[in-house]
Amino acid sequence: MYQPAALKKGDKIGIISPAGRIDPDQVGVAVKRLEDIGLKVVLGKHVFDVDNQFAGKDINRLRDLQMMLDDSEIKAILCSRGGYGSVRILEHINFDWFIRKPKWIVGYSDITVFHTYLNNILDVESLHACMPINFSVKEDDKAFISMVESLYGRFENYVIESHPLNRKGNAEGELIGGNLSILYSLRGTFLDFEPQGRILFIEDVGENLYHLDRMMQNLKIGGKLSELQALIVGGMSDMKTGDPKFGKTAYEIIYEAVKFYDYPVVFNFPAGHIRENWSLPLGKYLELQVDNEKVKFNWIK
Repeated sequence: MYQPAALKKGDKIGIISPAGRIDPDQVGVAVKRLEDIGLKVVLGKHVFDVDNQFAGKDINRLRDLQMMLDDSEIKAILCSRGGYGSVRILEHINFDWFIRKPKWIVGYSDITVFHTYLNNILDVESLHACMPINFSVKEDDKAFISMVESLYGRFENYVIESHPLNRKGNAEGELIGGNLSILYSLRGTFLDFEPQGRILFIEDVGENLYHLDRMMQNLKIGGKLSELQALIVGGMSDMKTGDPKFGKTAYEIIYEAVKFYDYPVVFNFPAGHIRENWSLPLGKYLELQVDNEKVKFNWIK
């Protein structure tokens, strides 16, 4: 995996909207916070466009992303939000200039489409992290701070409390993943991930619990769970119980799908569609230690 260069004060960072439409005020907060820490912000020409639920026409969202990829002065690309739309422009992106000198692409949710392409096809690390749609104005906002620290090349070796459903053990591997619904939607395509030697991170929001079970069973039957080195589960927020109720929590559904494997499993990692959305460098090599009390992360350079 190739790790993009760390940013430094004075560098330019681009903001684009490759998927859903965004409120300009939310981008305004992001611009101020990024400039306050010494970065120069460049907005895409179509960042505020609107085309129904999209941030403008496919062609214009593509143009903004392509411009940021090709501009050597832009050192990182921050997606303003997720939503839906990244997959509609993916096949038209030209990564020729990007691959010569990769830069950080930052986001989560629908941006998992880009993470998957970068990690699985181009062998380039990317950053699963917060976006302008949920930037906080608080100075102690861990999500924002961890994103900035990661962009500056300082990856925190997280230590979190263990969850009752965790499975103990040690593991090493390349971290991949993102939004479970997006990963599921890419099954059967050239972007489908290979599990061997990898630690999978998943998160999701607003899904029916029966559909969460369907997605996990798909990964299980498809052989995507049995060959993992470890599994990390982030936020599974605003899940819908259904009528009649499904009868299990989101974490119980995931636990059931992997209970017969022997690798470490971590629940309740603070990342995803939640306020505590800590940054995860996807594609980076990780050492994971899980015991009864703590979960420890150690990023390998």
